[in-house]
Amino acid sequence: MTGKPEVLFVCVHNAGRSQMAAALLAHHADGAVDVRSAGSAPAGSVNPAVREAMAEIGLDLSREVPKKLTTEAVEAADVVITMGCGDACPVFPGKRYLDWQLDDPAGRGVEDVRRIRDEIDRRVRELLAELR
Repeated sequence: MTGKPEVLFVCVHNAGRSQMAAALLAHHADGAVDVRSAGSAPAGSVNPAVREAMAEIGLDLSREVPKKLTTEAVEAADVVITMGCGDACPVFPGKRYLDWQLDDPAGRGVEDVRRIRDEIDRRVRELLAELR
């Protein structure tokens, strides 16, 4: 990687895990990393329990909208982190790919989403330490 690294978080609906990961990395990196998220089959909106759990730690996802995964987004990224998107994510040489096995917050209450959020936060902090 040269310059500012770009990280792309991908899950199926881009309504939970990838949204939390992108918000957490953007927050902790404070501009040192370009961050995007996308979904292979985006939902209509971010999961309400995810919005609530993130608001509890001061991160507002109320304006976020799930986005469709594009080949261009993957090509632009230095690091691609998948979270249950299966084979829908295109693979390009020279990229770093990680697959984070995390519970899906869909259909779960905020108590469960907090646990998922905290695990994502731990992984995001580790990733940021590696990128720096």
